Amino acid sequence: MPELPEVETTRRGLLPHVEGQRVSSVLLRRPDLRWPIPPEVAELLPGQRIESIRRRAKYLLLDTHAGSALLHLGMSGSLRVLPANTPVRTHDHVDILFNSCSLGHQRVLRFNDPRRFGCLLWQPTNEVHPLLAGLGPEPLSDDFDGDHLFARSRGRSAPIKTFLMDQAVVVGVGNIYAAEALFIAGISPSRAAGSISRRRYQALADAVKAILTHAIERGGTTLRDFISPDGAPGYFEQELLVYSRGGLPCKRCGRLLKQALIGQRASVWCAHCQR
Repeated sequence: MPELPEVETTRRGLLPHVEGQRVSSVLLRRPDLRWPIPPEVAELLPGQRIESIRRRAKYLLLDTHAGSALLHLGMSGSLRVLPANTPVRTHDHVDILFNSCSLGHQRVLRFNDPRRFGCLLWQPTNEVHPLLAGLGPEPLSDDFDGDHLFARSRGRSAPIKTFLMDQAVVVGVGNIYAAEALFIAGISPSRAAGSISRRRYQALADAVKAILTHAIERGGTTLRDFISPDGAPGYFEQELLVYSRGGLPCKRCGRLLKQALIGQRASVWCAHCQR
């Protein structure tokens, strides 16, 4: 599943092509993805100007005066801005067409989702969609720091990796980046969240910010199903320190990395470097 850097990479790639465009029509080739596509998408979005493209957690919001189209890429979804006459491929489920033309070609924002685990929903103006309610702070915001993690972790016996991936604690830190941040901070993923000091939580918050910022700069992580809006893969995978490297030498100390399930997720760490 695309993680936060992949979604942010998508947002930044779409921004210059979509922001400020006026929607002429919406074509739904099927009535649902993971959930039914609400009628407001086809009824209210046409005629609206895309005022901004925001990201909240792993969701993208196309903001208009009438409300916001809420998109999630799911396991394998992708968004492309293409000439409107581009032949439709299998699993091209949604077209959002724009009025303006570039070099004589009308443009379309096309949503392709082979597994249909993504979604296209609607958020009315001045409301928060239930999927976004109760989410924790953004990891790259000033609201996320060691004090926040320390306060939320008191009395928690869950493993720190599970705690860090809790969307009510902080959004968008998935399996890949939780593993990498814990390695950088030198914290074992199996440690009880409530047993970690404020100082170590600050190191962890700093590591989360650093690893996500670097991944965004590098275009995200090259996962099997993810490609960015311009068709290019991300470039961060080759730099991963622990994720998916169980049994290989630690890049820091040379000892073999351990692997186990933590919170039903594959977890890799160095027992020497992470305590």
